Amino acid sequence: MYLLLFLFGGLAGVTTALFGFGGGFVVVPLLYTLLTVNGVEGPIGLVAMQVAVATSTGVMIVAASLATLRHHRARTLEWRPLWPLVGYIALGAILGATAAMSLHGEWVRWAFILYLAATILDCAFRPGFLARPSRPARTMSKGATAGAGVAIGSVAAFLGVGGSVMTVPLMRRRGAGMAQATAMANPLSLPMALVGTATYVLLAGDRSATLGAWYAGYVDLRAFLVLVVGSWLGIKLVSPLIGRIPDRLHANLYLVLLVIVLVVMLVV
Repeated sequence: MYLLLFLFGGLAGVTTALFGFGGGFVVVPLLYTLLTVNGVEGPIGLVAMQVAVATSTGVMIVAASLATLRHHRARTLEWRPLWPLVGYIALGAILGATAAMSLHGEWVRWAFILYLAATILDCAFRPGFLARPSRPARTMSKGATAGAGVAIGSVAAFLGVGGSVMTVPLMRRRGAGMAQATAMANPLSLPMALVGTATYVLLAGDRSATLGAWYAGYVDLRAFLVLVVGSWLGIKLVSPLIGRIPDRLHANLYLVLLVIVLVVMLVV
């Protein structure tokens, strides 16, 4: 099990560095599958999706930080458009994590699936994602920035996937290349990951005794440690590719990865 976690942690690092996924699209399906297919019963089996999501947000803190540093060094990261969104994303993360803990795990799973499907259809058929817009969009108003930030933080923390599923299409349609859009997804995932993880740990603190000694709230600490080491290695290995993938190919690969994750979540 832990070898598999290590290998998929490496894959999570790759997707974090190159696609801004924050690792959630790899970690959540993997942990959910391991906790359900392997026949885990009792308290853990009942909250398998919450454990997967909470552990994913914890891994995201480390992975997104490392990927942000790599993008900064590669000069693919533009900081100016990010700052107005940070506080609103953190607020949304509290709302999303709290909502996820109040629902049955199967509801969270189907929310994950439906959101993925909607994102895939939007990216594939609405103009502005696969082909870079010819004109940059106008700067968002304060109201639009607040709404977008809260929505990104809520959805990302609720599903444990980082903000890339919203921030990459958003930045892409505002004229950013895929290298810049995926780079910006990583620092924007950090406030969600920090606040979301704290929420899953603090508000579910009473669950630690029920789930076991290696749990902090809903966070599986052993899985977290193995995934973090794998993510670090994955990010280090693909760092030379940052900013060097052709834009159209980068966008198509992003979409293909979303489809793969959707299929996995439908069949488990």
